Amino acid sequence: MDEQLIKECIKKDIRAQKQLYEKYASLMMSVCLRYVKDKDIAQNLLQDGFIKLFDKIHTYSGKGSFVGWMRKIFVNTSLEYLRHNDVLKHSMDIDVAFNIESEDESPIDKISADELMKCITELPDGFRTVFNMFAIEGYSHAEIAEMLGIQEGTSRSQYARARTLLQQKIMKLIKDVG
Repeated sequence: MDEQLIKECIKKDIRAQKQLYEKYASLMMSVCLRYVKDKDIAQNLLQDGFIKLFDKIHTYSGKGSFVGWMRKIFVNTSLEYLRHNDVLKHSMDIDVAFNIESEDESPIDKISADELMKCITELPDGFRTVFNMFAIEGYSHAEIAEMLGIQEGTSRSQYARARTLLQQKIMKLIKDVG
């Protein structure tokens, strides 16, 4: 079904584009929301991502997952927004502001996926971006560093701090609920 839809989108068929948008908008919106907290900004990123998708759909080779190919467009659109607004540069200052201590306990299994995603959303921008790229999208620290224009060590540090802060948020959530 997607193959025919993709072929029609390559031909700039507006009905096919609308159908593709309706099929994947909510999934791609969740990708955008992993990188920005503000729903209006995420909605703008969603629109920008689909514009790019329809402009570049002819480059999809048909090899590999179309959804995976599409997800990269939306991740890159979100990262472009963060870079353009210097969100990641400002997050370096946030690193210093937090006095984060590591905990060995992993209480992830005690909370729901929605609660976990809320905790991730509440992470500072730099932490959240690197955490999403490494833990959720599967990029290596070298790839993250190249994409964000930071040092590989900075990526590793941001990820480690994000994990620690996320563990603390989860522990607090469990204590508040329990």
